Amino acid sequence: RVAVVGAGVSGLAATKCCLDEGLEPTCFEQSQDIGGLWRYTEHIEDGRPSLYPSVISNTSKEMSAFSDFPYPEDFPVFLPNARLLDYLRCYAEHFSLREHIKFGTTVVSIRKHPDFATTGQWNVVTEADGKQASHIFDAVMVCSGNFSEPSLPLHCFPGMEKFQGQYFHSRQYKHPDVFQGKRVLVVGMGNSGVDIAVEASRVASKVTICTCRGAWLLSRVFDHGYPWDMVFNTRLMSLIKNNLPRPLSWALVNYKMNQRLNHENYGLQPEKSCLVREPVLNDDLPSYILTGRITIKPGVKEFKASSVVFHNCPEEEPIDIVVFCTGYNVSFPFLEESVVKVENKHASLYKYVFPTHLQKHTLAVIGLIKPLGAIVPLTEMQARWVTRVFKGLCQLPPQSVMEKEVNEKKKNQVKWFGLSFDEVLKTEWLTYMDALASFIGAKPSVLGLLCRDPWLAFTIFFGPCSPYQYRLGGPGHWEGARQAILTQWDRTLKPTRTRIPAGSSSSF
Repeated sequence: RVAVVGAGVSGLAATKCCLDEGLEPTCFEQSQDIGGLWRYTEHIEDGRPSLYPSVISNTSKEMSAFSDFPYPEDFPVFLPNARLLDYLRCYAEHFSLREHIKFGTTVVSIRKHPDFATTGQWNVVTEADGKQASHIFDAVMVCSGNFSEPSLPLHCFPGMEKFQGQYFHSRQYKHPDVFQGKRVLVVGMGNSGVDIAVEASRVASKVTICTCRGAWLLSRVFDHGYPWDMVFNTRLMSLIKNNLPRPLSWALVNYKMNQRLNHENYGLQPEKSCLVREPVLNDDLPSYILTGRITIKPGVKEFKASSVVFHNCPEEEPIDIVVFCTGYNVSFPFLEESVVKVENKHASLYKYVFPTHLQKHTLAVIGLIKPLGAIVPLTEMQARWVTRVFKGLCQLPPQSVMEKEVNEKKKNQVKWFGLSFDEVLKTEWLTYMDALASFIGAKPSVLGLLCRDPWLAFTIFFGPCSPYQYRLGGPGHWEGARQAILTQWDRTLKPTRTRIPAGSSSSF
């Protein structure tokens, strides 16, 4: 029996993978519906992620699909949150997942069973309708996400107590009306910060983004108009990046990132280009900077009653509203601190999944990672591996080996949840997916396919590393995987090629 905490993307994947392996999952979801982060609500709910209605996925549908469940071909290439939620509902219905979910049920605590050392079991206390219940589970999959507890470090901003204007964390943002005619400062340059700044600039009198470190900026529309991740995340690109000497690898990254726009000219160039977090995905920011709607400034030096002073900028800038886009804290309120150790917004987990020190590896964290790539197939791959570890079909290395790897990663860790951009390039999305797939025997063999199915091998190596590759063989083999790979560009272009001029080629 496996307890699954949360019914978002990770929780649905975990529940389905448990069923695939013949385990008995019970998924506890504190709200009344599935979707997690992707289920928009107008009101902010305690303990739940909160997004704004205009959120669109940063990864394309073909790269963001569960590996045995492609998106419908008429879905847009990048998905508004409502369409992504539709997909998750279809997935849950197709694999009959809802009957394993207990809605309106909060997990209060998860503690080791008294005989944990021999059984690996857990005592799970839940609460529903004001009544608590206790359960015993053989294993636990924590799929509660990392977007519920905002990080708002006001003590890091001198003079904040003097500021008389309005301020709030990005988690509280819903609609741009609040910025009408105001002078807005957005602190932080992650994806949410840039999204909110772009929306605010359409109604505000002035919008400024301040960033200490800068950021690489990517567009969803990449080379030749194709989705960025279908061009970027290929086996050929991965081979080149991971086998070049580091200086050459960084030179290639700098060249590629600056090909669309010179980041220095826009005030975006990262301070230390090899030590920044994942790039920002936004299609509008460059043109909004060019048209003066948005200004980029360095970090805040000091707040005053109705203005702000930036580092290396002597003049004060008047502001009315501050939006802090300062990320989230990693938090597991239902777990004892000794089970999952969190330091500097980073949880010490082997392969970002397993606590290294437990006597029995019967607890796993799913989805606590920030890759340069789609999170949906990645959490699914984690869940496929975890369920086979629970069954005893996959073995983890000795504790000393796992701890050594975790400590090595910490050395390169920027104080940011999940992967730093530095690690993304060393252990990027495709490399991580392949590593987990190899643990369960589902990693595709390009050389093996070259003899049996050369066209498929060619597509796998030179084309996008879509999730279906990990269903071609091994446990969880799906008969439709080959066809899904060979038709991925058809599904990508179907919703965009709504007008085909006479005499044009119908191929991509």
